[in-house]
Amino acid sequence: MMNLLEESIVYATVMYQGKVRKFKGVPFILHPMEVAQILATMTDDQEILAAGILHDILEETSGTLQDIEKRFGKRVAMIVASETENDYPGEDRSATWKKRKEESLKVLKNSNDIGVQMLWLADKLANIRSLARIYSERGEELWKVLHQKDPEEHRWYYRSIAEIVELQLNKTGAFKELIKHINFIWPGTFDSEKARYKKYREVSIDGCKLLGRGAKGEVYRYDDELIIKVYNHNNTYRDVENEIALARKAFIMGIPTAISFGIVSVGKLYGSMYELVDSDTISECMQRNSGQIDFYAKLMAELAKTIHGIEVSEDEGFPDASDRLKGYVKRGIAYENDALAEKCLRLLDTIPKTKTLVHGDFHTGNVFLQNGEPLLIDMDRLSVGHPIVDISGIYYFYVVLGEDDPSVVEDFMGFSYQNAMRFCECFLKQYLNTEDMGKLKEVTEKAEFLSYIRLIHKIHKSPKISTEDQKILGRCIDKVALLSDKLDTLAF
Repeated sequence: MMNLLEESIVYATVMYQGKVRKFKGVPFILHPMEVAQILATMTDDQEILAAGILHDILEETSGTLQDIEKRFGKRVAMIVASETENDYPGEDRSATWKKRKEESLKVLKNSNDIGVQMLWLADKLANIRSLARIYSERGEELWKVLHQKDPEEHRWYYRSIAEIVELQLNKTGAFKELIKHINFIWPGTFDSEKARYKKYREVSIDGCKLLGRGAKGEVYRYDDELIIKVYNHNNTYRDVENEIALARKAFIMGIPTAISFGIVSVGKLYGSMYELVDSDTISECMQRNSGQIDFYAKLMAELAKTIHGIEVSEDEGFPDASDRLKGYVKRGIAYENDALAEKCLRLLDTIPKTKTLVHGDFHTGNVFLQNGEPLLIDMDRLSVGHPIVDISGIYYFYVVLGEDDPSVVEDFMGFSYQNAMRFCECFLKQYLNTEDMGKLKEVTEKAEFLSYIRLIHKIHKSPKISTEDQKILGRCIDKVALLSDKLDTLAF
């Protein structure tokens, strides 16, 4: 009786009969056999190996996912499906190339089965072996025969795959070979160290106290001296390295920030460790000392002024914060109302161009107090921009997020929604150094405008928008429309 792998080989041989590969015209069956051989260097799991043999069945033959599941089981079918792109019948494959790749990468990123990552690594290694061989023979002529003719798009695709599988598979020979081929075709894409043996220190957060959570991950107290930031599955090692590098740059420029001393692995996620002895987030301090909100608001306002007072040159390479705001419009309001989106973009262009820094994710959960001194730990959105960027962030976190459900802010910040709104009001008065209600209202409306744009984008990031979220979207769209009619500039 044949085992699962042998059955998959027989089935695939029949299904691929008469088919040949694009380059060299060799029998197609040789490619899945190569993929299975690469997989065999990483695992002896029969289901993963069988998926390697079958991974192109849905795209290259008349075989169906239902047939694969019936013959080989649900897990094999799931792993095969993870590598099967949407077809978009009737549309030119060159035109849909980027869309198909982006959709597939989301599947890879969100998978919890190591078999999916192994299959992707094995298949892409087999493919790039062919690309590297042909590139060494033809050079740049290679790209002319592919659906995607821009080599930089191919670089993006292979780099993205390598970054996603790196944490789980960086110790395999297959991963190291993939890096070498990528660097051969696109020199300098990866540090050459990535092609050498490396094992991240493995740590556990079992029993650790959760200090706060944000869009990129969660922060825990690891022990009396250390905290650890655990990044969610959407972050690659490049994202973590970039944040650490930005923190070091910020420290040199005079921003009080904690410096990570290395990347660790926390299960299937990346983490970074910080030495913060006897320190708490300002959110925790406010939770314990609700009567001192004015004090903490003043401390945060002074910290914001420190950041916003630092000028940088274009050579420093910081991104423009306005580009992120425009992205919120294009990937949010534009899905609802094109005319309103255009109006919002024109209003965003009124934000003064500055050479000063903004934090980009400024709130009390990202600031620790150590010996009475504030230290920032989340620096991945550090950019060049006008202070309205961080002021709108304060309004977003402490007011807008809780308008429909106060518990959203209360769970995020750890204190009541009433105290959150009070903090926001005190922060604005301290930052602007005024009690003038007219001035406060002027800045608040501009912050409110940007906050609703951000919330609309947040809702549209969800794979499925609920009926309740649709109601919130409608309310936010109405608010943005009203404010866009009222405001003629976002400067103050």
